[in-house]
Amino acid sequence: MPVRIVSSFDEIDPDSWKRLSGTSRGGTIAYNPFVSHAFLSSLEESRSAIRETGWLGHHLLLEDEAGALRGAVAGYLKSHSQGEYVFDHGWAQAFERAGGRYYPKLQCTVPFTPATGPRLLVGEEENRAAVLQALAEAVKAETKSLGISSAHMTFVPDGEWQALEAAGYLHRTDQQFHFLNEGYANHDEFLETLASRKRKALRKERRSALENGIEIDWVTGSDLTERIWDQFFAFYMDTGSRKWGQPYLTRKFYSLIGERMPEDIVLIMARRDGRYIAGAINFIGSETLYGRHWGCVEDHPFLHFEVCYHQAIDFAIAHKLRTVEAGAQGEHKLARGYLPVTTHSAHYIAHPGLRHAIDDYLRQERLEVEAIGEYLSEHSPFRKNLRDEQD
Repeated sequence: MPVRIVSSFDEIDPDSWKRLSGTSRGGTIAYNPFVSHAFLSSLEESRSAIRETGWLGHHLLLEDEAGALRGAVAGYLKSHSQGEYVFDHGWAQAFERAGGRYYPKLQCTVPFTPATGPRLLVGEEENRAAVLQALAEAVKAETKSLGISSAHMTFVPDGEWQALEAAGYLHRTDQQFHFLNEGYANHDEFLETLASRKRKALRKERRSALENGIEIDWVTGSDLTERIWDQFFAFYMDTGSRKWGQPYLTRKFYSLIGERMPEDIVLIMARRDGRYIAGAINFIGSETLYGRHWGCVEDHPFLHFEVCYHQAIDFAIAHKLRTVEAGAQGEHKLARGYLPVTTHSAHYIAHPGLRHAIDDYLRQERLEVEAIGEYLSEHSPFRKNLRDEQD
């Protein structure tokens, strides 16, 4: 099947894309909001992920002879390694010191989004294994055709990274912390699975976070007004400017997602004296709540933990979601009931010498990630006898 390259989601029929990415209204494909046409097109249309910001759209569409979309990869030609959360700056520096040219590279991911989700999109009626293989080979062929150093697929789910590894991609691992909902009826039932000392500490932390008259609202659907987005964007700009220097997302991005996918979003907002002072944005999948970023205009002890982690657990339990993914890194999440989970990426390195060096590095890195994960799991806040029973 031929592969067509397009530079913008404006060139992709939304209904055809939905047949590959799933929808929030059911179907057999697990819904991940970040690979929806609504989310990805909003990144482009809002000028958050465009050529000028170093994200030139280079999307691969696998089509049959009649032009029907059978598989796809959202890709970007990157002139830097910012906004990816899987760090390859060292690879770039080493290759360029040796006389190579690392950028541009082909990045197959969701911009600014460290959340695992499908990267090789396949329709539910397709021969999945065959289309996965065709897409993996198409990305390799495009890398060679462009004469660029590499192609990278980050935060790849199980099933896909194995197929990519079989196709000659290098396998990389990292770690995040996720909350796993074991069918808890409420937050107190979850807390009962923790060691007594940890349970008491978290209850005290939650009480402390809501001192000074702070209340929490869950804002979703039609309640995501432009006024609410104005307030949340002020939080994002304040915290993002201090954390990154230059926040990635534009104000228009929030208006677009609020218009196109309001039922897939919940803002967890902290209110004091009649005004919002902090908030976190979360996206709702078919099984997972994805926490993305937060911001505030007032500092209060433990409020970040309450808004980003405890309230996310409350929401997941209330809506019977299986998992909360609370973003990249953060060992402080462990004490709040988020367990270490291995994340995966796959990298096609065109230059043989660079490939050999990175392969050696990744072998050692995978061992280190595994060892750290085992150590952290042993030091989780859960009751030891409960873990033994679950094992």
